[in-house]
Amino acid sequence: HTITPQVIRYYPRFLWFLLLCYSMIIVLANWFDARLIHVFGLDTDAGTLVFPLTFLLSDLITEVYGYKNARLAIWCGFLFNFIFILYGQVVIHLPSPLYPTQNILFDTLLATNIRIIAASAISYFSSEPLNAYIMAKLKIKMHGRYVGWRFVLSTLLASGVDSFIFSILAFGGMMSFINLARLILTMWLLKVIIEIIGLPVSIRLAAW
Repeated sequence: HTITPQVIRYYPRFLWFLLLCYSMIIVLANWFDARLIHVFGLDTDAGTLVFPLTFLLSDLITEVYGYKNARLAIWCGFLFNFIFILYGQVVIHLPSPLYPTQNILFDTLLATNIRIIAASAISYFSSEPLNAYIMAKLKIKMHGRYVGWRFVLSTLLASGVDSFIFSILAFGGMMSFINLARLILTMWLLKVIIEIIGLPVSIRLAAW
């Protein structure tokens, strides 16, 4: 095709940056998921505070660039997550000098984190494609209107699936049933609230 000013104008020049942000947040969330925190009287894992941004970015990519590119984002996130896991396992199995004491702590952290990361990977492949699929179907169903409602509805369902699967696989057997149920509800609630708080920004970005 001939490259014209019109073609350049509509080329998805910001897609690469959204894919980069999406993948980076996936890795960050996995790294901090092992750390439980207590905020606003609620117990959750630290990854919950940043992971909702993946839903926001996925919604944005689906809305502006289509379901095909949303799937591309999901696969990019999985690729970098896999590299993160693989390299972490390589590092902890490499020989360590005798003098550093922090290496043992670091190796213990990564070894413990492998269950968290595995749980995150499974929940990721259950929730992220679902989120993009719901967004795409709702856009058709609602004829491209009600962007805010579509963002919230897709996150409401997908984050519920993500929180349930992740919590059961990552922390099942490590805490009582009541505490596990509270953790699931807290994670789900925080993800939805963060999505709602970010709506003014995400809607304006989509329009822009």
